[in-house]
Amino acid sequence: MTSVLSRPVRDHCLAPGRAGGAEIYAGRYGRLFPELPPLALESEFLRVLGRRGGACDGGLGVEGESADAREAAGWPIFGQFIAHDITADRSPVTHQAEPERIRNYRTPRANLESIYAGGPVGSPYLFDRADDAKLLLGEDGNDVPRNSQGVALIGDPRNDVHLFMSQLHVVWLKLHNLLVDRLREDGADAAALFEEARRAATWHYQWVILFDFLPRAVGRELVDELVAKGPTYFVPDGPEPFIPFEFADAAFRYGHSQIRHTYRLADVSEAPLFPDLVGFRPVSARRVVDWSLLFDLRGHEPAQRAKKIDGRLPRSLIDLPLEITGDVADDDLHSLAVRDLERGSGVGLPSGEAVARRLGVEPLQDGELALPDEWKGETPLWYYVLKEAEARAGGDRLGPVGGRIVGEVLYGIVARDPESFLAVDPAWRPTLAPALADLLALVA
Repeated sequence: MTSVLSRPVRDHCLAPGRAGGAEIYAGRYGRLFPELPPLALESEFLRVLGRRGGACDGGLGVEGESADAREAAGWPIFGQFIAHDITADRSPVTHQAEPERIRNYRTPRANLESIYAGGPVGSPYLFDRADDAKLLLGEDGNDVPRNSQGVALIGDPRNDVHLFMSQLHVVWLKLHNLLVDRLREDGADAAALFEEARRAATWHYQWVILFDFLPRAVGRELVDELVAKGPTYFVPDGPEPFIPFEFADAAFRYGHSQIRHTYRLADVSEAPLFPDLVGFRPVSARRVVDWSLLFDLRGHEPAQRAKKIDGRLPRSLIDLPLEITGDVADDDLHSLAVRDLERGSGVGLPSGEAVARRLGVEPLQDGELALPDEWKGETPLWYYVLKEAEARAGGDRLGPVGGRIVGEVLYGIVARDPESFLAVDPAWRPTLAPALADLLALVA
């Protein structure tokens, strides 16, 4: 296998500094459309949409569930993995801090920070002492490593939030270790093994984001435009990279509407994501994920499908368990839809209609939005993106507003990362496999 390391990899995972005794991080949030005013809405209007029994509640069973979408059920899980890798907002759900003071506790780069954290020096507990170029796995090799109380020893604790996330984390641990073995077989310098494997794993990950995940989410035509011309709206406003609030607190939360009411597992059982598949505990052998049930793997029957993007969430996300929400006094905050809407309002996001006009796109009509009769004014951006996907793309991918935001940000952060394959070696092509399904098959 050809080496992909052309120069040393700088450990920039958290890049902490000190300022007046307070730790600061390299990540920050910003605005994609700073000229647009925030949508002013009373909190109660948001809750009418998002609470149990509201417009976003898909109900308990299949009767009110969204139809199956074109793409496999695993893709919104991979989207959640990306979100954890590039964003971490630790402020309250309602954003009681000033938006300008909210920090992103992840670097805005698709660099597998949630896997590598501070690297062998900063996060030695992530590495195998018997082979320090490799990442540590659980005792049976099919779970993340855990301490004596079952707490995951990983770069981002959110990657243990449910079974599918922790198992996807294991995939990248195994992929890194596979790359170490292959580089060692090719005679790579022992001192550079970790850095070369990390670079190779990260570049494969970036490739999957841009050319496997993104076309499914926003359409091939927009991806081709971004490759040819680069982003039009996501342009630097200074030397420090950032993640737009319009992306983090609205458009890239579209995957919440793709979650199924129940998932078929390897043991033939059907289970909702929450509470049945909640994480934060060891994964038993019978719960090891069969990826052919979530992604279309070669030689297997088609996987379960994601649900259409249509503004409805399964009841498991409208009624989140205490393990996810913590002990909240406000019952509405058990709803992920309410949380999504509150976050967007808290950072002062513009309406979906305002963004559509800014992009030169015809806004959705009242009948397409399906807002409650008592609704007055324009539409929260998160909900608008979901209904736009339903109205303009049949619920199989994002529409022009949501697609533009997601496409420009994901392509932009890879293109501007000085250590990405686009920056270092644009002619590079994957040496293992170009598609996520094939990478999953390699480490299964």
